[in-house]
Amino acid sequence: MNKTKLAGLISLLFMTPAWAITPFTVTDIRVEGIQRTEAGTVFSYLPVKVGDTMNDEQATTAIRALYGTGFFKDVRLEVEQGVLIVLVKERPSIASIQINGIKDFSKDQLKDNMKYAGLAEARIFDRGALEKATQNLKQQYVARGKYGVTIKTRVSELDRNRVGIVFDVVEGDVSKIKQINFVGNKVYEEDDLRDMMKLSTPDWMSWFSKNDQYSKQKLSADLEVLRSYYMDSGYLEFEIDSTQISITPDKQDIYITINLTEGDKYTISNTAVSGNTPVAKEEIEKLVQVKAGDDFSRKALSETTKLIGERLASEGYAFANINAIPDMNKEKHQVAFNFMIDPGQRVYIRRINISGNTKTRDEVIRREFRQVESSWFDVKKIKQSKKHIDQLGFFEEANIETPAVPGAADQMDVNVSVTEKSTGSFTVGAGVGSGEGLVLTAGVSQSNLFGSGSHLSTQLNTGKINQNISVSYTNPYFTDDGMSRGFDVYKRNSNATNTTLSQFTSSTAGIGVRFGVPISDDSNISYGLTIENSNIGLTALSPLRYTSYVNTFGSVNTTALGTVGWTRDSRDSAIYTTEGTMQRAYAEIALPVMDMRYYKLNYEQQWFYPLSSNFTFMLNGIAGVGAGYAGKQMPFFKNFYAGGSGSVRGFEPSSLGPRDINNLSLGGLRRIAGSMEIMTTMPGIKDKSVRLSGFVDGGAVYGSGDLPGSAGMRYSTGVALTWLSPMGPLKFSYGLPLNKQAVDKLQAFQFTMGSMF
Repeated sequence: MNKTKLAGLISLLFMTPAWAITPFTVTDIRVEGIQRTEAGTVFSYLPVKVGDTMNDEQATTAIRALYGTGFFKDVRLEVEQGVLIVLVKERPSIASIQINGIKDFSKDQLKDNMKYAGLAEARIFDRGALEKATQNLKQQYVARGKYGVTIKTRVSELDRNRVGIVFDVVEGDVSKIKQINFVGNKVYEEDDLRDMMKLSTPDWMSWFSKNDQYSKQKLSADLEVLRSYYMDSGYLEFEIDSTQISITPDKQDIYITINLTEGDKYTISNTAVSGNTPVAKEEIEKLVQVKAGDDFSRKALSETTKLIGERLASEGYAFANINAIPDMNKEKHQVAFNFMIDPGQRVYIRRINISGNTKTRDEVIRREFRQVESSWFDVKKIKQSKKHIDQLGFFEEANIETPAVPGAADQMDVNVSVTEKSTGSFTVGAGVGSGEGLVLTAGVSQSNLFGSGSHLSTQLNTGKINQNISVSYTNPYFTDDGMSRGFDVYKRNSNATNTTLSQFTSSTAGIGVRFGVPISDDSNISYGLTIENSNIGLTALSPLRYTSYVNTFGSVNTTALGTVGWTRDSRDSAIYTTEGTMQRAYAEIALPVMDMRYYKLNYEQQWFYPLSSNFTFMLNGIAGVGAGYAGKQMPFFKNFYAGGSGSVRGFEPSSLGPRDINNLSLGGLRRIAGSMEIMTTMPGIKDKSVRLSGFVDGGAVYGSGDLPGSAGMRYSTGVALTWLSPMGPLKFSYGLPLNKQAVDKLQAFQFTMGSMF
């Protein structure tokens, strides 16, 4: 054979050849050395075809192209009597990847991450990809604070041109922050500055918080906290000059040093408002949160800019520009601010666009909007609209954006994007409730009937005390201006013979209609009429006052029950409330057209205040009073009760207040109860429907005359867990009385399963 070598190893491609071939016409192409790669694949990458004239330049281009595929570690070209011979040596494929010594991560998870670096079983082996995968693995350990991790790799050659890769990992221990030092601080002590930071040296809670493990993101957040603290305290020229992070040779201890310059403390010498403001200057000046003589505060300055911007936006000036221009007097350590206002053009809403609602009708969302098309933009109305859409309960998420209309400086669109959630349910279940024993439930509900926003529900509930079956329907927009109408049909049986209540049974059936009328954006009044029939049964153990009532007024009574109420709800969310109030005053009156004559007046209030992004403080109070009129008594089975979940936890349900001679609860004509509670999300659970809280409860029930029993206020404290589950709200509590008396009936652990509807 007479073969001529055209080119060899890839290194020759970067050298000037000492020889040149005589150009020739390619009569055929032959590929040698391939095992896994198809010959057609080589031909597809080869920039030379039969009939082409081959020269030095084309040979170089051909070799570069084949190397560029990544399939081969050696490529040579030879010619034999016009036949181009392509000789290749394939890179090995990866037969297996084994990871040893891993505890912190799932091996499958790590292998999935390695794919992004180009390292995976059945792929072509590339040492560059192996190095990248090793570095990525190390970074994952460093992110968990394990700076001392060591990773060694082994590559073994296998048959059929394959390799096996083994990662030997020694995870090591988590590196801890040994010390945090400050340099340059004079005003505040180092301990005070450390207390502001989340990063800390190890303490008794470090196993949970992990705050003793260094994180660049945590440090950046801590530095911003320090900067805000100084600048909100008057230190206008405060600077963080540098931070040094050092680790000991054994990779166990980390030292953090923060170099800062505090500067001098500045006070406000004067504030002014200028610019062409469409709102009265005096009104804008009232929004300024910094006054002459105050210490400089960046927070107050930002709040001022925000308030002025929102005030102008409420007039339609959505793109107003507010600049706080400082005038510093470094000798006197004073600064004056001039709030320059450029309102820009007044903007109106062109269109409201709704997307994401595949089930819910557009009109259901549009009728919750306080901002309307073709009117001036109002940021307050946008926020109110978002709140009302959230309160519908039909969507997992609702986002509102207000982009400018292209080519129009005075127009905006409102884009509403919703993510729908299931609003219907069918449930069959069983549970055990404190005081109720075994409870069987079955129900069908749809809170967004046919996408119309109407509510329909049925419920069957059985327990040893209460059994009920009910059907309820509500149209929240019976009229276009937001008046609601609802109907209720129910049958309820109550058996108090196995409880701490005085002995009696009752069977009640009713049918009613109710209306709701909005009187403001967050307030409404309601009224309704229910016709109710009650059948009361007594036992030998029933107290004398019950027997006397039945003998006087009969065991079967029909009532025309009128109700009227007022509700104001300014809570930011009905599900995960963090701020706002909910007030409710309502009365039920037995109208003098049928048997009974009584009234009950009730008032409830809840107040929520955010202590931080994770903690919310709640005050809750309830008061009620009732009596008969026109010579009749209030029925004993309409009495108020307290104790247990919903009033004073830690005491048996309905156990507070007057008792009969058998030491069983009679209830009363007056009730007062309240609680203080600090709530937070459950640690480790992202779902906001689960909340943990600590509480202090208090309450009492008072009867007519001097009745024996658990007289006076009772108090308790404890912890509680609330879960808004698919089956309805579940509430668990553990309460301990603070002023128990000998006659009190206690129950530390309590739970309830709320209604689904």
